[in-house]
Amino acid sequence: MATLGNLVRLAPLDLETLPSHPALELSVTRKRPRKESRASRDESIAPGAPQKATQAVNESEPSTIDVNGRPNLGPFIKAVLDEAVTFVDSALPATFKPGSEKSSTPAAAKVQILRRDITGSELSKIPWLDSKIPRDTPNNIGSTGETWFARRSRHANRQDKGTARFAEFDYGLRVSHSEHEGEYTPDVFDTYKVLDWAVQDDSTEEESNFANYKHITMSIFEMCHKLPFPLSTRVFPVLIITAKTGTHDFIVVQIPVSIEPLPEAFYSNGRNLKEGDSSLKRKKPILGWRLDRTCSKQKHMNRAT
Repeated sequence: MATLGNLVRLAPLDLETLPSHPALELSVTRKRPRKESRASRDESIAPGAPQKATQAVNESEPSTIDVNGRPNLGPFIKAVLDEAVTFVDSALPATFKPGSEKSSTPAAAKVQILRRDITGSELSKIPWLDSKIPRDTPNNIGSTGETWFARRSRHANRQDKGTARFAEFDYGLRVSHSEHEGEYTPDVFDTYKVLDWAVQDDSTEEESNFANYKHITMSIFEMCHKLPFPLSTRVFPVLIITAKTGTHDFIVVQIPVSIEPLPEAFYSNGRNLKEGDSSLKRKKPILGWRLDRTCSKQKHMNRAT
């Protein structure tokens, strides 16, 4: 069974866990340097080790942490994508409990709902700080678990009523993912882009990091949902990473992220209350990841093959 990773989790990432970005350096005061990668620690612990062995460590596992204690962009993205692909391709079919199939108009294919409950005990065994990309152990870890849901459907690869070619799925789900989600999800009233990272996945420097991934994007969005009265609007701040994993494969990963201290945020820090251009956008929302952790939640990952 695939082990649980420390990044693709329901506990929101904090800003200190993210790769460098000009906006982050200006808005976040780092209280302490982050733990170095295992390769860096091994080298510093044993400075008298043979030179050949030290070189082998450096070549096989480059440092994942920069001089400011942040994860380097390439290793961070690869770690998230590797973890997500393993979870979807290995853990999901092996550990999720399949449910009944239901129709999903206008698609001709039926949708199967699958579920997995991850206990607090399982989460407490995750090497939060000892992983390749370290992150602080979330508060109350072990006392509550995670509930995951998956939707699985198989569609004919042709342009016909109730289905579509793969290229159309790729365009609708991977390319400009958040903007398109706002178009096909009725209760989404805003998709606000907070930050964007420039990812050069075709450069020689990043070739080793992105050998299996192409057309990579990484952004932070605030996904805003209008709910029926008397419920308040919900805003879900998410880190979104998308990539092609093959000619006919792609993956989209959304991870909750806490961005309240970030001036570039709009809803999470309350800037929308004065600057919103409509009465709906000026309402005070509830941040989605703050909902009761005992409730069932759903992580958003699209994996198409």
